[in-house]
Order: sequence, then C-alpha cells, then structure tokens
Amino acid sequence: MAAARFALQCAKESAGTIPLPNLCIGTWAWGDAGTWKNAGADARAALDGAWTEMRRQGLHFLDTAEVYGRGESERIIGQLRQKSPAEQDFADRLLVATKFLPVPWPPSRLFVDRSIPNACRESLKRLGVEQVDLYQIHGPVHVFNSIDAVAGGLARCVDLGLTKAVGVSNYSRDEMVQMDDALRRRGMRLASNQVEFSLLRTLPATGGLLDECQKRGIVLLAYSPLGMGRLSGKYSAERPPPLSPLLAALHRVAGAHGVPCSAVALKWVIQKGAVPLGGVKNAAQVEENARAASDDWALTDGEMAELETHAIVGKTNWMWQHG
Repeated sequence: MAAARFALQCAKESAGTIPLPNLCIGTWAWGDAGTWKNAGADARAALDGAWTEMRRQGLHFLDTAEVYGRGESERIIGQLRQKSPAEQDFADRLLVATKFLPVPWPPSRLFVDRSIPNACRESLKRLGVEQVDLYQIHGPVHVFNSIDAVAGGLARCVDLGLTKAVGVSNYSRDEMVQMDDALRRRGMRLASNQVEFSLLRTLPATGGLLDECQKRGIVLLAYSPLGMGRLSGKYSAERPPPLSPLLAALHRVAGAHGVPCSAVALKWVIQKGAVPLGGVKNAAQVEENARAASDDWALTDGEMAELETHAIVGKTNWMWQHG
C-alpha cells in the first residue's frame, strides 16, 4: 500500500491533521437495493470478501452516507468492524467518512443547528462508533438555510465530539470558499470537498476548483473516478459507449504498465492531486483499486497528456452538482 500523501485538516486546527491513503473505498453500492441491486445474500457475502481483501491491501479509508441503502451501507460497515477479533487491528485503523443529506424532510431538518448533529448521531449508531473522522454535507441544497447556518451545524458536530473533521460535497469553488470562511470565523477549517472528477469529467481541474482546494489545504475527494464503470475496461472501441479514442488510450497505457484500465483511470486522479473514491462490491475490485494505490508505478507526463487529450470536461447542474 502506498504511503499517505494526503491529509485532512481536523476542524480544530489544534487537533492537527489526519493522514490519508491515496485512495478511498466508496460504499454507495453496499446494501443498496435500488440503484445498484446489491442487497441480496450473495452481494452481502461478496462484501465479506471485499473486507478481507481491503484488510490485506491496507485500504482503510471508507466513504459512506446516511442515504446509501437508506442507512444500510453504514450498518454493514458497523457489522464488518465488529466481525472478528482477528481483524481488530484493521478496524482500529479505519478512517470513516459519512454524510448528511440536506433535504427538508422531515421539516425538522430545516433547523440545521440541531438536525445536522442529530443525523450525525444516528450515523454513529449505525456505524457502531463514537466519532467519525469526516462528516460531510452531501450537497449544496440549503433550502431556507445559508452556508453560514450549515457551517454552524457542522461546527456543533465538532464541539460535541461527533467528528474530527468536516467537509462538503458537490460544492462549487465559491461555495466551498464561503464554507471554509464561515468555519474559520468559528475557529475551524474545512477539510474536504467531494465532487465528481475523472477523465470523463475534468471540470474540477479545468475550472479552478482543484487549484483552490490545494491553495487552502482542502482535500478534493473524487467520486465516480471510473465514470460509473465506463473507464473500468469493460468497454472498448469494439464495445462502446462512444468514447473510443479515450478508451483506446486507456487500454494502451494499461497494457504498457501491466495493470487494469481501472487502475490507470484511478492513478490519473491521484496524480492530479485528488483522492479517488473507488467503489467496490467484491474482493476482485478491491485488488484492482489497490493496483492504482501502489507506489510501484506511475503514469508518465506523456501518458497523462495523452489521456487528457481525449478527456471530457463535463458540466455542472443548478440543482445538485455545482463543483
């Protein structure tokens, strides 16, 4: 496993930083019966295998959310943490990030000074922990609340000892700056912004968000780094979607390094200065992710440029995806 090269700023600067591995395990699919159809007994058994492989590979950073599988993703993580005393060393090293969904239902969620800490407590119960490492706002939908008010809810989670660090997701550069400034007024800092970032959506790099993150010491967490599977290698020029030039380049670079296409796509995100969230459902996918995290190989400047020649900038939308 690669040495840590990223670090989350703890919300209270006096608490220091949290060293991060260069890859995070995304758990959106864990226990999800809707989008991913991944809630049956076979799927659950496959996650046991994934957990074992994560422990073997030293992949100990996980990202989840209260809305994933309606809380089932968090519950599964809690169950796996308690599964075996033999794995306690791994459980003790785990870094867990989860998220608050900013929707106005039930109406009590509108009162973010209370609803954000209350939701965090519920996540902690499902995870079986007393504190998470990172608590995030899932999206920039504040309804009748300002960014400053949401910052107050996050700060309360810190003051109550519910989380070490706080972050946001899908925030634009300007929204992220406003949140960081609002936290600074409370003697705290913003640790992360989780946005979609991949060769199929390079906008965070081309639009200045990644630069602002690096300027402020905010970690950019990259979700969908494989473009919802389109960069995993299961597609090719002979098996579209219509991304033939990029896919051809991906296969060429993967062949040169003897790694899967997915590892190349994830490595590109890492070398751009972000932490990819590689979703997994089984041990084989964990192993592929670990290839990307390894320091044993790197993309050359020429390979990075070749991939970016065929990359897609992508766009935002007004409702949810601002970053």
